[in-house]
Amino acid sequence: MANRPGRQAHGAGQSAALRIGVGVAVLVAVYLVFELGRIQAGYNIVDAALERDTYEERLHDLREEALALKEQVRLLETHRSIDREAYSEVEASLSGLQEKIQEQRDAIGFYRGIISPDDGGRGLRVQELKLTQGQNDREYHLNLVLVQVMQHERSVKGDVAFSLEGAQDGAIVTYTLEQLVPEDEDSGWPFSFRYFQNFDRQLILPEGFAPEKVHIEVRSSTKSIASVKQSFLWQTGAS
Repeated sequence: MANRPGRQAHGAGQSAALRIGVGVAVLVAVYLVFELGRIQAGYNIVDAALERDTYEERLHDLREEALALKEQVRLLETHRSIDREAYSEVEASLSGLQEKIQEQRDAIGFYRGIISPDDGGRGLRVQELKLTQGQNDREYHLNLVLVQVMQHERSVKGDVAFSLEGAQDGAIVTYTLEQLVPEDEDSGWPFSFRYFQNFDRQLILPEGFAPEKVHIEVRSSTKSIASVKQSFLWQTGAS
């Protein structure tokens, strides 16, 4: 009778171990059944692991390809930017060269007109007259170039008489330079040159006056060099 509690404890331990073993066996059986079901359904854990590794490798390769493509795009954009800048520089240089060529042609034509004009004329003349709009409607800038053609043995001196003809209040009127220049500007227009001389004057037209013709008299005070009168239509360009 004294050994019964020990036997009961031993039996209880065996019963607990049996229950644990049965539980583990059930879990293993359930997992095996689960795996068997997946295998029967076409799923294999080994194949799935291999497929996952394949996908990860492919994903890594795609990422590498994407990085390489991004680098190529960056290089192409850089090259395109460089090409665009180089083209712009070439275009600007070409445009500048064409402007210089045109300036040289104009200069050659100008000096040829002084030395040997097409009409064979001699003496004083108005080589160029330009009128450009100023900051307001009545303000204009006048550029005048006088030349001495085929007669350069000595300088010529004199002055310029300028007048502007046009319509005002239905009548034809004429204004002199003194009436057209700003109040603080000298209306005198002397000249002295051997080959040519360039002038810039500012004009302020009266209210309601519509200019039509420019009359210029280049009056020589040098003996043997005749004065000259020339008239031009009023034509303006942008300033």
